[in-house]
Amino acid sequence: MSGVLLAGLVTACADGQSSAGGGGLRASGSTTVAPVAADAAEALKAQGMNITIATQGGSAGGISQLAAGQIDIALSSKPISDEDRTAHPKADFVTTQIGSDAVGVIVTKPVADAGVKNLTVDQVRGLFEGKITNWSEVGGPKLDVFVYDKEPGRGTREVLDKYVYGDEKAPPPPDTDNFAIVGGNLETRNKLESTPGAVGPLSTGFVEGREKLAVVTLDGIAASPENIASGKYPMNRPLYLITNGEPAGDAKKFIDYLLSDKGQALLEPHGYLSLKQIGK
Repeated sequence: MSGVLLAGLVTACADGQSSAGGGGLRASGSTTVAPVAADAAEALKAQGMNITIATQGGSAGGISQLAAGQIDIALSSKPISDEDRTAHPKADFVTTQIGSDAVGVIVTKPVADAGVKNLTVDQVRGLFEGKITNWSEVGGPKLDVFVYDKEPGRGTREVLDKYVYGDEKAPPPPDTDNFAIVGGNLETRNKLESTPGAVGPLSTGFVEGREKLAVVTLDGIAASPENIASGKYPMNRPLYLITNGEPAGDAKKFIDYLLSDKGQALLEPHGYLSLKQIGK
């Protein structure tokens, strides 16, 4: 999915020109934010807006493209960091939160059914560092662990690293054949569903209704709407639209739509929380 235009997301009939170039409004970045942005783009098509939504490089990729003037809006599931500002000193990043999401530690259903329904932070660290290699070590079946971690710069990866390591830097990937780096949410989900002993971080919204996958509780805390809204669940995150400078023109129209009641109603079908649900 990374780097590919999402099907059906290019709307027709442009009124104005994008500040990033001709051809209408362009947004790119997080594969978590993209489905909501795509729904908004489809709704605004009737108003004559021409909007292209892409997912190149995840959150970090969107931020870099925005700073380079290649797009008008970065889709991000991570806040702007000091590193982002240092890397792009001329950019005037303005963030607008549109909702909230939870990142889950996802396991396959057979692993969950065999007993792995909760993991502690130490167990999550052991799994992702390659120190726990069989699910039987954490109360599960005699099945090898296969880790699918997100590539650096992805919002999902940053949330996981914050939960496991706090402000410390995550170590390099383990030197094992049972570890792989993946990109967008759909790629991650496909890999998890096709590997019996898999585990990986993924937006919980992408797991709803998937019979082959399960979200474990973390330190006994479930990724429920209540726990996400209160901040009790340790891997919750804001969802952002980011502009270079204050949003104007079609970019402002697009952002304002997503902040409206109609736009906020687009979040729940994807398993995300609206601003009202999180008390904002």
